[in-house]
Amino acid sequence: MATTLFSDIEYLKGVGKARGEKYRKLGVTTPYELIYHIPRDYLDFRTHVPIQQAVLNDYNVLKLTVFKKMPPQRIKGGLVICKAAASDGMDDILIVVYNNVYYFQAMKESSTYYMYGKVTGSFLRKEISSPVYISADETVLIQPKYHLTQGLSVNMIRTNMRQALEIMRNEPFETLSDDIMRRYDLCPLMWALENIHFPESELAAETARRRLAFDELLKLQIGMSVMKSRSRRSTAFKMRDPSKVEEFIKGLPFELTDDQKKAVGEIIADLCMGVPMNRLLQGDVGSGKTAVAAAACYFAAKNGVQSALMAPTEILASQHFHTLSGFLEPFGVKVCLLTGSTTARKKAQIREKIAAGEIDVIVGTHAIIQKDVEYHSLGLVITDEQHRFGVAQRAALAEKGDSPHKLVMSATPIPRTLALIIYGDLDISAITQLPKGRKPVKTYAVTGKLRSRAFGFVRDRLDEGRQAYVVCPMIEESESELFAVKTYAENAENGDLKGYTTALLHGKMRASEKDKVMEKFRDGEIQVLICTTVVEVGVDVPNAAVMVIENAERFGLSQLHQLRGRVGRGSFESTCILITDNTSDECIKRMKIMSSTTDGFKISEEDLKMRGPGDYFGNAQHGLPPLKIADIACNMELMNRAQNCARELLADDPMLEKPQNRALKMDVMRLFSRDIIG
Repeated sequence: MATTLFSDIEYLKGVGKARGEKYRKLGVTTPYELIYHIPRDYLDFRTHVPIQQAVLNDYNVLKLTVFKKMPPQRIKGGLVICKAAASDGMDDILIVVYNNVYYFQAMKESSTYYMYGKVTGSFLRKEISSPVYISADETVLIQPKYHLTQGLSVNMIRTNMRQALEIMRNEPFETLSDDIMRRYDLCPLMWALENIHFPESELAAETARRRLAFDELLKLQIGMSVMKSRSRRSTAFKMRDPSKVEEFIKGLPFELTDDQKKAVGEIIADLCMGVPMNRLLQGDVGSGKTAVAAAACYFAAKNGVQSALMAPTEILASQHFHTLSGFLEPFGVKVCLLTGSTTARKKAQIREKIAAGEIDVIVGTHAIIQKDVEYHSLGLVITDEQHRFGVAQRAALAEKGDSPHKLVMSATPIPRTLALIIYGDLDISAITQLPKGRKPVKTYAVTGKLRSRAFGFVRDRLDEGRQAYVVCPMIEESESELFAVKTYAENAENGDLKGYTTALLHGKMRASEKDKVMEKFRDGEIQVLICTTVVEVGVDVPNAAVMVIENAERFGLSQLHQLRGRVGRGSFESTCILITDNTSDECIKRMKIMSSTTDGFKISEEDLKMRGPGDYFGNAQHGLPPLKIADIACNMELMNRAQNCARELLADDPMLEKPQNRALKMDVMRLFSRDIIG
């Protein structure tokens, strides 16, 4: 049977079962997916130097002829060292290869190679360690470097890549019409794939990358547009009389900001349409998103419809319950809380009331999407911190109603560039103003030498009656890190914070324990909360006016901003102190950004520039296909062009059924791993 682009990778010549398993670890299961395993960088063998001019203790490209190979030497610990003598015609050098006999054996005596590796030794005697090499007969001198896994070498991937590209040459397909390629100045797909792996020049690699990035953004936009138009097709609870919400806004004990009023207006207008709302409410920490959500819940209740708000943690769900109850109960709107730690008896009572329609607003964690929770008339679904939920969880909540309206809230300010991609299927409302009376948090970055002065400042605030957070980083909640945090808390209790009431809060505690600690902190019984990033989102204690963040270099900019948002929520002047002994240029730059602005959107732009889009949300990119090629931070112009192209294509051929669009349709379906079109 001939191997096709979509055969199992193990049927590709020279791969087999064992290597196929290694490829699967890289997410490569077919020759087609191998072709899209894009190089992370390149080695340029064109710039070789004579041995005499090689820079010692640095990486160099040399053109060498191997004239003598020595037998492999086995030393302690099972390590094998292979050595060969080589010359460039003027000088000699020793080639040393560690623990890779197969790689060394492929190197032939009397053959000439381009070799890239670290050159060490002295002016008189040099050696090159474990070099990457290609034959001097090779015509492509810019060679790809790939992400690897144990048991797969770069040479193996290059060999298999050439075979996969050969298959594609024999069964070529093009996803874009000649007209689109001409209008958007794009090279053909086959040429792009050959030149992303084995480029003729730097310009060829860049031209290829641009085409493939455009393709990726285009497919993403088409997939999102189709998802959006699908949701627009279904009918939902069409609500009436937008003026009803005025009573709620006038009855609040504070005035909404202009941004909040605008967001409420946009949401209410959506709720009165005959298609489901699909809107993102983006707002910086403390910008008052919950008040906007409360207005939407009030309006839904007045239309005889239930609302459900799902939060990712019990602490955050409990916080929303308290806030929404405060806003809505005075207007006769009934709110309940349902979480994993709610007692079985209470759960049964709440479920009964939800099914009977006696509760208007249901707040909770994933407990509110369990099979045994039945709604009377769920017309509005709100998810908070949406990127912390899986796609299946969000879908499960929406399925509880009959095509309900959907509102997504996020306190993680996302640059508009990224928001358009991640939330391409949503309309966006943004709150950028802080509520009246809120003062920006003053931020200072100091080294550990000033720790005692920083805690002197903390004690002064505590003596004034304020409360404080001290945040310790935990990358993984391992026993050793947990021990370190507990030890830190004990030391602080007996040292800098002696005589003050402290408590420890971390992710390994049971939900009921966390709630108890938070309640005591909220009620002022605890003066200082020593915690991990459990407090990053949603904890609202207006009396907390100072935060100390230890080892601040271990947090991303957006995470530092989220943490800082826990203070400055009352009328008191608030302060955030970042402590770090890291003096790298990058760390200093990040601390300066944090100290100079409290604008979450500006900070997220900087975060995106510094970290890149790949890990902006850690592992999960909101359940969407991950972007492999398009660097969003640098591709705004390309993204706009891809959006325009997607609009034109779908306006002309909504289901991509025309012959010239079929390959593109197949690619979109592959990217989204499900049949979203047709």
